[in-house]
Amino acid sequence: MQFDTLIINGKIVDGTGKSAFKADVGILNQKIAAIGSLKSSEAKKVINAENLIVSPGFIDMHTHSDISLINDPYGESKAHQGVTTEVTGNCSYSPFPCGKMGPKGLHKELWEKCAVADDPNTNWTWNTLDEWANTIENNGVSINIAPQLGYAALQVASGANEDRRATYSELKEMKYLATEAIEQGAFSISTGLSVPPSAYASTEEVVEICKALSHYEGVFYATHAREGAGRHLSKIIEAVDIGKKANISVQFSHLAITDWRHYGEGPKMHQLFDKAVQEGLDITYDMYPYTAAGAGLDQMIPLWAQSGGLDEYMARLKDVDVREKIRKEVSKGIGGLAPLWQKVIMSSAKKDKNKGLIGMSIEDISKKRKTDPAETVLQLVEEEKGAVPVTVHNRVESDIRCFMDHPLAMFGSDGNAVSPEGFYRSGQPHPRFYGTYPRVLGRYVREKPSVLSLEDAIYKMTGFPAKRLGMKNRGQIKKDYIADLTIFDPKVVIDNATFEDPHQLPSGIPFVFVAGVIIIDNGKHSRKKPGKVLRRGTE
Repeated sequence: MQFDTLIINGKIVDGTGKSAFKADVGILNQKIAAIGSLKSSEAKKVINAENLIVSPGFIDMHTHSDISLINDPYGESKAHQGVTTEVTGNCSYSPFPCGKMGPKGLHKELWEKCAVADDPNTNWTWNTLDEWANTIENNGVSINIAPQLGYAALQVASGANEDRRATYSELKEMKYLATEAIEQGAFSISTGLSVPPSAYASTEEVVEICKALSHYEGVFYATHAREGAGRHLSKIIEAVDIGKKANISVQFSHLAITDWRHYGEGPKMHQLFDKAVQEGLDITYDMYPYTAAGAGLDQMIPLWAQSGGLDEYMARLKDVDVREKIRKEVSKGIGGLAPLWQKVIMSSAKKDKNKGLIGMSIEDISKKRKTDPAETVLQLVEEEKGAVPVTVHNRVESDIRCFMDHPLAMFGSDGNAVSPEGFYRSGQPHPRFYGTYPRVLGRYVREKPSVLSLEDAIYKMTGFPAKRLGMKNRGQIKKDYIADLTIFDPKVVIDNATFEDPHQLPSGIPFVFVAGVIIIDNGKHSRKKPGKVLRRGTE
């Protein structure tokens, strides 16, 4: 048999958790055509993977690349990590459905207001998942995208983005739009219950929407849970409650402890997960290997102040009395835990006047502006029209290892696919954009602060997320599976991105394939775009 590509002499870690083994891999017509001793076979291209690991392509379970891969279709920060599929639409943010708000309305009221990678000048022309997917695929994209439906998009699209209960007609519209997106192939529905407008939804409302979708095969509920001071246990209890009442599987997003008063209580959190599993709930979680979060300053502003959309939000900041009330609440802290402003670092800015503040803490910016930190936050939010991305150093290493090692854990960067010299080259994004997967393989598996074996770690990056997504032909090295593959050097692989200098590609990942096409060839991006928007139940 003649193959398109033949990978010889590599050690295969197949994505199932089983022990590594030596074998060759033959790729033909986008698929893994053969696995075994194939050195006598012919191929258009032969890669000698001596001393290298051949793995399924990594599936990033938690990303915000919905729009970044339109503006930057090569997505080098993820491609160079070995990521071949981005799961988008997390934390309640998806660029569809637009509903009665239309594309411009959803863009303004949701995406311009939140701190995920977008640009005010992005030309939104779509209304539905299908139309957004057509935009992606007509433009071309290097890696695959597995879209989720965002709860906040449903709220904005139906007019339910205020700090109140959704009306009967709004709920009816939300169910209609949600069903439409799921039937067009969305893998799940996601919430962001600590950020508006998703935070305005009651547990009962979320259950009602999830119930309308739970009969679709493979659909699950992904949740950025209801965060807050002292909520590290109650947020899990609520997620479990929603899963049970709606009869839907649960994916808990970016599990972490961000309240310093509860560091070290990971085992207590795991008890809640384990109990839910014992009681029959299908629940898993994702996490990332950093002691800092990426967030937005909006998460430090009271929810009531952000109700009703961007214009109403900005109007409240112009009202002297209301502004003072907001400032006092920001200073006190959401839930009564005052922020450590020296650990909140500005990571991006749209306005030229604020670009010089990138990399500075809110505490230092407030000193520069000769005002208090809470007023500085309000000034920045007002100047940037809502979206102010920040990095928050609020976690400890021992908790990272605790969450990583648990059998229910998989990995998700919570980052975007960007490029060092691409559309999003400015600013200081979280290094997880560039380093999550090589960081796990290098700093945790090889250097061993984690108990994970290489095979365990790869399973958490490939087969496990593929199982959660219901994928039938990805996530493993298996005959007739799609040839999404990553080849890396286990002795070299490492992240190079830092908080101070994040636009740094990792080392030790020389080859990456998407559908049998090489997108990383001997460490260089091939500029090929074989990716596509995947649909639930068809992959």
